[in-house]
Amino acid sequence: MSEKNHLVVVIACGLEDEKMSVAWSISNGAISSGLDVTVFLTSSAVDCVRKGAADKVHLNPLDPTVGEMIKNLTTRGGKILVCPPCAKVRGYDESDLLDGVVITGSGAIHALIKEGAATLSF
Repeated sequence: MSEKNHLVVVIACGLEDEKMSVAWSISNGAISSGLDVTVFLTSSAVDCVRKGAADKVHLNPLDPTVGEMIKNLTTRGGKILVCPPCAKVRGYDESDLLDGVVITGSGAIHALIKEGAATLSF
């Protein structure tokens, strides 16, 4: 883990749920405040990183689209991880997902938590 404090955000809600927008907004705010951020997607949340899926999803009129928030997070160094069984049940492999998104087990976030990362879940 870097010298910065780390935040792990676990998102399990789908693209139809306003909490999805809140989760990405808070994740981006964490980067703006100087935290290292790792987002772990489970259940229907994995759909948001399928190429093109979130580009026009606008859940909160005061927020950018979900696609814009995801791009903003990754271009500023945020990491996105996807639960392997959740991707597999949907027929996704990494080629179906946005560039830089990694399919990996929860051990990746457990390691961060053991090193002191704070967590939020949506």
